[in-house]
Amino acid sequence: MKFSLVTVAASLLAVSMATPVLAQSPGAAIYKGKCQMCHLADGSGNKAMKVPAFSADASAATLIADTKNGISTGPVKMPAYAGKLTDADITSVVTYIKTLKK
Repeated sequence: MKFSLVTVAASLLAVSMATPVLAQSPGAAIYKGKCQMCHLADGSGNKAMKVPAFSADASAATLIADTKNGISTGPVKMPAYAGKLTDADITSVVTYIKTLKK
């Protein structure tokens, strides 16, 4: 009996070590690669670049439109990502951005 419990425990440990604990979401990966430099990891905005923080009140629709079309007002211009990212990618990034304000 002791042998079988040790075997089961060792098997479970081997499986858990082979399985990633947390897989990075597609939105998080895209954010890290395309957005984080200006918006910072927590979405607080890069003050040195004059990039403001994400508005906690901004709707998903507004964030999607801003990401697709870019922003040409203010001291820093954000490029449009329509044609560079798919609609699904943009939605995924916006979903991730919404988690930064929780």
